[in-house]
Amino acid sequence: MGGEWRVLVVVVIVLIFPLDIYCYSEIEIKNWCSQTPYPAPCEEFLKTKATTKRSPIATKSHFFEILVETALERAVSARQNALSLGPKCRNSKERTAWTDCVDLYDQIITRLNRTVDRCTPVDAQTWLSAALTALETCRTGLEELGVSAFGYPLTANNVSKLISDGLSVNKPASPEGFEPPTMEDGFPTWVRPGDRRLLQSGSPKANVVVAQDGSGNFKTVKEAVAAAKGGGRFVIYVKAGVYSENVEINAKNVMLIGDGIGKTVITGSRSVGGGSTTFRSATVAVDGDGFIARDITFRNTAGAKNHQAVALRSGSDLSVFYRCGFEGFQDTLYVYAERQFYKQCDIYGTVDFIFGNAAVVIQDCNIIARDPPNKTITVTAQGRSDPNQNTGISIHNCRITSAGGLSGVKAYLGRPWRQYSRTVVMKSSIGGFISPAGWMEWSGNFALNTLYYGEYMNTGPGASTANRVKWKGYRVITSAAEASKFTVGNFIAGGSWLPSTGVPFTSGL
Repeated sequence: MGGEWRVLVVVVIVLIFPLDIYCYSEIEIKNWCSQTPYPAPCEEFLKTKATTKRSPIATKSHFFEILVETALERAVSARQNALSLGPKCRNSKERTAWTDCVDLYDQIITRLNRTVDRCTPVDAQTWLSAALTALETCRTGLEELGVSAFGYPLTANNVSKLISDGLSVNKPASPEGFEPPTMEDGFPTWVRPGDRRLLQSGSPKANVVVAQDGSGNFKTVKEAVAAAKGGGRFVIYVKAGVYSENVEINAKNVMLIGDGIGKTVITGSRSVGGGSTTFRSATVAVDGDGFIARDITFRNTAGAKNHQAVALRSGSDLSVFYRCGFEGFQDTLYVYAERQFYKQCDIYGTVDFIFGNAAVVIQDCNIIARDPPNKTITVTAQGRSDPNQNTGISIHNCRITSAGGLSGVKAYLGRPWRQYSRTVVMKSSIGGFISPAGWMEWSGNFALNTLYYGEYMNTGPGASTANRVKWKGYRVITSAAEASKFTVGNFIAGGSWLPSTGVPFTSGL
């Protein structure tokens, strides 16, 4: 009797409100979804998507909007499913991986919401790229801790495919998807004038001071960060000293200023070997947009034996690191997602020590290889998993050197962490410790045809391309026009945001 009554209610509702619901026709859904890399989930979810909008899908931008809204709905549902899995965690590893995935779904929802709220095509591609990276990161954490079977419900959905469909529909006309240069005084223009003054000032005024001796407002960086509310620029001056703490920065527009590389040091020791995920191992993790750091060292002391151990992770859009140090071994600098710029920094490590899936330019930096226990060095491991993500690592005018003591070591500029890995080394000095082959396989033939690895006008004893790998995806760049796609001006549209930070930069080649 109860079952019959529920059926009758549903029928009545449908009869009363049929005019308030419009469903896209099967033909138009099939026509539009056939243009995406994953038409099946596209059709499945659009067929069930009811909307009060009466107009058919008439334009590409309208279709893109519907795709992103659908991906957002599915992501919200996936997060609810993830929360329901929490009480089922049976041990610390499952709990650790589950916590990461819930936080990562929050990131996905935030980025999809931004994209729905109207933005430029470049912003949309950046935020969709970051959302897809967050899903990949959830999967990676489950694999690292050996709990993939437990976490299968966290990733067994079509959110990633819907995001990939959105990336495909929104992709720019040019094959590499870069904007023309928009630079000002050697900085991307997204750096606001006030931020530029802060970076160039000898002693910028701080909102709060951190000092271990009690002479400031706080004794720990974590306490100072907690005081930032995420409005206008919030400047934290951290006096010289070694601060042993793990710090997460979620507020927007935070700026950390220290007394110099090696003088102000934030250090931690989390690692995959110690039970963390790579994502959660970071000594300092930044997710709030517009982050700036100057004259500080970020360090992870877990050591090479503990495998992945991040000194700094940045998922901060339009973030800048100026005269900073990054010290670790495997996976030192995690350029996780979004648009980032590094200038006059020192980056130390052994294996994959610059890695992630941001759109990042590393300029005028010292990239310093340490002696690895397994006698193999890989400088980069770029994580682009979709051909339409506007991400990659661009190393420009840097010095790739070693810390010495590399007897019997084989060293490479990078290896492909994901299918469409993209890394370019331009106008840099490459030390003789780098293997003549230049680049290393990740696993057999994986990604060798789909990656994009390029070298342009490099110098030094390790710069010869005569005996480089013969992969389809590798190229010696001879055209300035092709190389310029990976400059600050083009690759991260630096001219639109960097000038306001005050960090000096070179826009073009």
